[in-house]
Amino acid sequence: MKKIVFTGGSGRFAKEFKKLKHKYKIEYPPKNQLNIEKFESILKYLNKKKPTHLIHCAGLSRPMKIHEKNVSRSILINIIGTSNIVRACAKKKIKLIYFSTNYVYPGTKGNYSETDPVLPINNYAISKLGGECAVQMYQNSLILRICMTEKPFIHKVAFKDVEMNFMFHEDLAKNLLKLIDKKGIINIGGKKQIVYKFAKKTNYKVKPVSAKKMLGKKFPLKQSMNIEKYLNILKNKG
Repeated sequence: MKKIVFTGGSGRFAKEFKKLKHKYKIEYPPKNQLNIEKFESILKYLNKKKPTHLIHCAGLSRPMKIHEKNVSRSILINIIGTSNIVRACAKKKIKLIYFSTNYVYPGTKGNYSETDPVLPINNYAISKLGGECAVQMYQNSLILRICMTEKPFIHKVAFKDVEMNFMFHEDLAKNLLKLIDKKGIINIGGKKQIVYKFAKKTNYKVKPVSAKKMLGKKFPLKQSMNIEKYLNILKNKG
């Protein structure tokens, strides 16, 4: 029987994940029990709970500008924190599943596969790729490069010229446990489409804006991923 520790249990994705009934025992430790910034805290918790798997969802994400304004905090949580998780999982021989992002790809041609070269588009993506580097050193691991958001779409504006694979948290929540015994890297997302088209399905008030005008001509507009690997896994799992 699998026993899973889930970091980031108070986060946006975890709230959707917790709504579902799961066949495995899942622990959601608060920071005062498992602090990813402190290796000994992680090790102490894992020694106590003895999990078979660890889903590492904890991290610093929004607002994106925090990664520009507070580089130290971004490094401490997303890179050093993840490295601490990897060290502990390696020591205890625990399967590690890491939540990364589609933003690690350059975003200039679209339809990126898991084997394509990476070139993070902002500091947030750099911090997540830093975490990936540690995870990839541990063979008993899985990296999920994810493109997802809340439902309904919460922002007041959406890009009318950026192509991505947005999906909702609830869409991954129901399928996550079908993936945890896989290894390597898997792109996770929904149908390839313009962000504004995706957004307006659940937020009729959202306004279209141009990323090129707002963020400059160099901002990458083709950020979609190839998700065939993910879809094939789901198909085979029934």
